[in-house]
Amino acid sequence: MWALCPISFSRLPSFAIRSHVLRPLICRHIRIPPQYLLDDYTPRYLMLTHEQLRDKISEAEKHLHNCKLCPHNCAVNRYQSTGYCALGAERVPVSTISPHFGEESCITGMNGSGSIFFASCNLRCVFCQNYEISHVRNAGEMLTCEEIGEWMFKLQDTGQCHNINFVTPEHVVPIVVKAIAKARDLGLRIPIVYNTSSFDSMESLRLLDGLVDIYLADFKLWLPDSAKRLLKSERYPEAARHALKEMSRQVGVLKFTGDGLAKRGVLIRHLIMPNYLDESRQILKYIANDVDKDSYVNIMSQYFPSGHVGRKSTRGSGIRYEELNRHVNDEEIDDIMTEARRVGLWRFDRAEEYAGYA
Repeated sequence: MWALCPISFSRLPSFAIRSHVLRPLICRHIRIPPQYLLDDYTPRYLMLTHEQLRDKISEAEKHLHNCKLCPHNCAVNRYQSTGYCALGAERVPVSTISPHFGEESCITGMNGSGSIFFASCNLRCVFCQNYEISHVRNAGEMLTCEEIGEWMFKLQDTGQCHNINFVTPEHVVPIVVKAIAKARDLGLRIPIVYNTSSFDSMESLRLLDGLVDIYLADFKLWLPDSAKRLLKSERYPEAARHALKEMSRQVGVLKFTGDGLAKRGVLIRHLIMPNYLDESRQILKYIANDVDKDSYVNIMSQYFPSGHVGRKSTRGSGIRYEELNRHVNDEEIDDIMTEARRVGLWRFDRAEEYAGYA
């Protein structure tokens, strides 16, 4: 029997899961403004009637017959052929299923985020830090929506995860929709996190409306030329701008319950990269002026050369993407954080500054 996670949930009792999974000790000294606190929270998918959920599933099927789930707009019938992502309609590649502690602390909490990591991303970022998973179409195990739904329930019931975290799901949204329906029938009751590059179509995001509680959304680059060179899609910046506004319309700014765990809203991530600081400034300005100044933003400084960056060029003696072939320095990080505050952003994921979740 194969297992997609370090621990096979189907083989171990719950006490064994708890004894094997490392859980970081986090003090609950929480500093959350009261307007962003929720007394209680019911996941959005539990609020849908059976008829509304059936309509979502029916709409998901229609998308699979004429796939425009992402801005590549392949318009293929995925029951008969494949488009850019090279995936069909009934099984999708899942590389990892496990409690994950690498997200923001308000997402992982004490028990971890129930991560389901899909392979075969719809972008080809040259600096991707998950290159072996995201860029390889046969990475992982091919699962049906029913099987994913069963794993979702195991992550909640046995893994005691705080949420279900779909990572790189942009190209498999119909499978996600049907998996949520299956998991709900089994008794799922924790929030759904949609962990995306923001290279989503409006049709796809509208299909997810009412199902997703938290959008964990990247905004990578501002200029089409940069996106064409580094992400292999010049459509990315415009798509990301529209996507962030639609996500914000659906769930608003990030809000928490009293335990410091995020329950609903948009958490925007931006990775600072060397020699692309001007684009960082434009992205932060857009978030402040066109999305919401109260947006919860994680400005990330952990960039390191990965993927194709730094490899020997096949066209000469140099190296590929040389401008990205270093870490960002403290001066660059301070520059971008200063700019973020200057444009009016103020809700940052800076948990290291105090002992708390958010």
